[in-house]
Amino acid sequence: MKIAVEGCSHGELDNIYASIAKAEEAGGFKTDLLLLCGDFQGIRNVGDLECIAVPPKYRSMGSFHRYYSGEKIAPVLTLVVGGNHEASNYMWELAHGGWLAPNIYFLGEAGAVDVNGVIIAGASGIYKSHDYTSGRHEQVPYSPSDIRSVYHTRIFDIWRLKLLANSRESASAGPSSRPDIVMSHDWPNTIEQHGDVHGLIKRKPFFKDEINTSTLGSPPLLELLKTLRPSYWFSAHLHVKFAALFKHGGQGTEVGPQGREGGAQAGPSNGGEASNPEAIDIDLDDSGEEDVDEEPKGANAAATDPTFQGASETRFLALSKCLPGHKFLQFFDMPSRQAEEVAGGSESVGGSSSKPQLCFVPRWLAILRATNHFLCLQKKQTPLPSVDDALLLKRIDEEEDWVRRELMAQGRNATLAVEPIQHFVRTAPSTSDPQGSMPGPPPWFTNPQTEALCHWLQMENKINAPPPMPPPHMMPPGFASQPGFDSPGGRQPQPLPGLSGAAVALHSSDERDAKRHKMEARGGGGGNEGPEQAENAGGDGGEPLRLDDEDEAGARWKEGTG
Repeated sequence: MKIAVEGCSHGELDNIYASIAKAEEAGGFKTDLLLLCGDFQGIRNVGDLECIAVPPKYRSMGSFHRYYSGEKIAPVLTLVVGGNHEASNYMWELAHGGWLAPNIYFLGEAGAVDVNGVIIAGASGIYKSHDYTSGRHEQVPYSPSDIRSVYHTRIFDIWRLKLLANSRESASAGPSSRPDIVMSHDWPNTIEQHGDVHGLIKRKPFFKDEINTSTLGSPPLLELLKTLRPSYWFSAHLHVKFAALFKHGGQGTEVGPQGREGGAQAGPSNGGEASNPEAIDIDLDDSGEEDVDEEPKGANAAATDPTFQGASETRFLALSKCLPGHKFLQFFDMPSRQAEEVAGGSESVGGSSSKPQLCFVPRWLAILRATNHFLCLQKKQTPLPSVDDALLLKRIDEEEDWVRRELMAQGRNATLAVEPIQHFVRTAPSTSDPQGSMPGPPPWFTNPQTEALCHWLQMENKINAPPPMPPPHMMPPGFASQPGFDSPGGRQPQPLPGLSGAAVALHSSDERDAKRHKMEARGGGGGNEGPEQAENAGGDGGEPLRLDDEDEAGARWKEGTG
């Protein structure tokens, strides 16, 4: 299976797909799967711009809205994790995962899927210690503080992902559910120490203080790396290409500037002499001078041996943002457990001969069911049991048995394919709809994909269940009579199992005003950008920036750190 990995998207979907097409033409191969490592910026309409944490002068529609409206279709199956510059209101609609647009799937705040037998897990957001133990308390319309805290990683999500390491393996349960690949936006803390750290400081000198104090990256992601032991880990955020080799159970090996250690390649992306013309970095400057990287040596044991319980080493790769002159794209081959079955008995050179199949992971569905009552929507996350808690693991085992008995064995979805359960349906208006150009904070939307998944799993939708509808006089024109919007081409959305179309509910103006007054009372401003501190993600340890200082904040955001 040919996989492409890209760093920060920043709304540049058109250019990303064009770069892939250019690489395919040059290399004579076909891409099966694209992984996007955050800052996706899935902006559907003008209202979504109110929910993205960037300085106002950098707010841009990007190109995603064309894929959302149906004007364009993603040419390759695309998996997405969230970063710190997202239309967070849309991401939250699909916090358990779902289709952002046709052929573009969001893994959720935390999630795991199976693509042709390769298990891919994702963790969205970035780490901030003061919000790590918070619950998911943010609700639209976001306050000036909420618009930034909403994308901060939470202990609940990391805790859930760690539970994948305790998966069973038996004839009845199938192969281990440990991920082969993990995607994140943030870097695992201190991962730079396992690569060419001196070269990193030379290219990004403002990381030096954080590197010297071991504060660069996310400590929870380092814990997750050690727990899950995937073969590959891909990140973005810091707008630099960087490779490392993390050896489990021993000391890390520093990788030199050419990405070599003992004559072997340290990861799928390191610079140096190339032998595989299909592993190509494509920039958008059309200079014709393309960097070519060697394919990683040593097949992914976890992808070919179903008894393998975690890799002995994890190959880490971070990539930059999609801009001319930046190293933002990498291709590599991934052996698949189901290659012969999915491709009809053979797999073509340079990619599969059939469309890859996106499936749910039984163990992850069991974790969702077993832990849904721990999902906290208050300011402080309720205590969570240890990931080694015997009662918790027994409950997850029982839920996995239920998934296999009720959803696989007796149903018509033996492979747990995603599409029979979740179909893409537009909830918010697109830019092609009159309402799509209306400014101001967007309303609350209940996403039918989340409703369908929860209904299928027979668990409560705590994410965005339909709240009581406000009185008709509080509904904006055009919304009161519409349970959902038409799908592309004027067709109604396909019915979902046991559910009607997209339910749309709005916060009343009274609720919005009450929230604004509450913010003013605690000094948070009245909805305009005030004294809230801007993110200093991956910065140089200087004074926090303020969003009302547009020049300084804008320069920092543009330069640097995702």
